[in-house]
Amino acid sequence: MTNNNIFSKNAHWLIRIAIASVFFYHGMLKFSDLDLDLFTQMLPISYTQVVLVAIAQVTGSILVLLGGFGRDGLADLSTRIGALMNVPVMIGAIVLVHWGRWSFVPAEGYPMGGMEFQVVLALVMIYLALTGNQGVSSVGSRPLNRLNQF
Repeated sequence: MTNNNIFSKNAHWLIRIAIASVFFYHGMLKFSDLDLDLFTQMLPISYTQVVLVAIAQVTGSILVLLGGFGRDGLADLSTRIGALMNVPVMIGAIVLVHWGRWSFVPAEGYPMGGMEFQVVLALVMIYLALTGNQGVSSVGSRPLNRLNQF
């Protein structure tokens, strides 16, 4: 049984918009002088690494959004690459800032909160990287690539 209504065909936008808005917002924040300086003081990473993280967040979020507009292999690749760009960013956030506490609520010793939210973001990005535009393909069409045939 297939569900061929307008809602199921466009449901992928819910996850794309949610994920892209988080990464785009945090990436753009890092480009501001104030946040960039604060970020480099807070973490043991260089100014260059912060800029690379910001580029990955902004570019990756844009690619995830753009990937949703197409049904071809290029759109699928855009979704996968955009998602993959932010997986290392989340792993770094978990290891460098949030490790040791699960709950996202700030606590003594964990002013930035735990890793719960970052783990969810990383897992959603891994899902998008593995599935690409599988959910975007129209009903009855060929799979977008060989990975999606399984």
